[in-house]
Amino acid sequence: MSDLLLVIDEGTTSTRAIVFDRDFNQVALAQEEIDLTYPHDGWVEQDGEAIWQGTLKVCRNAIAQVGGVERVAGIGITNQRETTLIWDRETLKPIAPAIVWQDRRTASRCEALKSAGHEPRLTELTGLLLDPYFSGTKIAWLLENVSGARARAEAGALAFGTVDTYLIARLTGGRVHATDATNASRTLLAKLGFGAAGGWSEELCDRLGVPMSLLPEIKASRDAYGETDPALFGKALPILSAIGDQQAALVGQGCLKPGQAKITYGTGAFLVANTGSDRPTSQNKLLGTIGFDMKHPSAFALEGSIFNAGTVTKWLRDQMGFIMTAEESEALALSVSGTEGVYVVPAFTGLGAPYWSAEARGQISGLTRDSGPAHIVRAGLESAGYQTRDLLAAFEGDGVPVSVLKVDGGMANNDLVLQFISDICNLPVERPAYTEMTALGAAALAAIELGWMTAGDWADKPRDMTRFEPQMAKSKRDQLYAGWQRAVRSCLVE
Repeated sequence: MSDLLLVIDEGTTSTRAIVFDRDFNQVALAQEEIDLTYPHDGWVEQDGEAIWQGTLKVCRNAIAQVGGVERVAGIGITNQRETTLIWDRETLKPIAPAIVWQDRRTASRCEALKSAGHEPRLTELTGLLLDPYFSGTKIAWLLENVSGARARAEAGALAFGTVDTYLIARLTGGRVHATDATNASRTLLAKLGFGAAGGWSEELCDRLGVPMSLLPEIKASRDAYGETDPALFGKALPILSAIGDQQAALVGQGCLKPGQAKITYGTGAFLVANTGSDRPTSQNKLLGTIGFDMKHPSAFALEGSIFNAGTVTKWLRDQMGFIMTAEESEALALSVSGTEGVYVVPAFTGLGAPYWSAEARGQISGLTRDSGPAHIVRAGLESAGYQTRDLLAAFEGDGVPVSVLKVDGGMANNDLVLQFISDICNLPVERPAYTEMTALGAAALAAIELGWMTAGDWADKPRDMTRFEPQMAKSKRDQLYAGWQRAVRSCLVE
């Protein structure tokens, strides 16, 4: 009996396969780490072939855990967004390492386009800002810096995709070249809209120097994406959903109505608010994007992006050596009552919303002779709260206030972090009992595509939550946040 759904959750630092039953209980999990490399300052790369081989390995592992492929009804995919791959259509091999979303190598190109006055028009069409974060300038860089790439692209021999598109191509043996509306909305090449109002823009492709022949078909987030090559798993499996990870978490949290919002604390942190049929515009450097496209319903969203959240814990462990495991960070931070004026601004790859400074770099400030590892670790964890408050102020300024923070992701398992976020933001914080919202969102979309349930059923499904209420006095909250603002200002490049 085919009563299970296999979800590929391909993130920035790992690729995972998670199997859900019809009640959305997790029944299998396999995970493989994917290395990041940093060839130059501001560059972040991954091996596309390693992403594929790791994904194939975890899928086979998870399928074996549930007793074989006959139990699997289909596949859902959720992925790190904006990460850019170009591959040969015949061999499916990437022509160069994947350029990861955090990569800043195209900052000068973005500044040149801004100086030429192109940003307002690009923002009008896409809802985005001109920033290296997005895929468009990454594609152009690859075409200009990989020998012969532009000529091959113009001849139709190459294909572009974000990670969802690349995995679909590999899973189907190259038969399908497609992405979903959420991933397309993060490229700087697609008009922000649904149906005839959306789609790839010839004007944007010309402006950024990207041949339209490279681009995949845009489909709904739940749709028929073809079937896997039977040789991969022993049976052809239908691919039923594809959606960017942050939008997947929006769906996973059940935020299908306008005004509902979630924030995911993963490698970065991303606050996304459903704006329904209202196409969002921002005066505070937030992003307009597609929230989800279920054919019916579909929704726009307003998003604020923090570039470094979970990476702070990894940095504290791997580079600083203050902890041996991520789990140790909470206990060490709790060994002191506060940071005693220490702030960590984790601008390792620049600052995202609402600053959008590619040149900013991280710093530790406020050190005294008494400062030690525990203070720095606590300050690193607390940076997630300060950055969240920055985003919430921008959302309120854009007329999209958030009354409850629904959280998920790896850092959401840290009670100290969530209590501090509640305190510094003066908002209730709700954590679901099951925090893997990106995978859950992709599973829900696949189930809807299969006809197992409706979108309304998913929105109304009861969810067990742990709630954190603010406990900090206003005077202390304002004092701490003022110190954070001073620390950030000293990181910004004039």
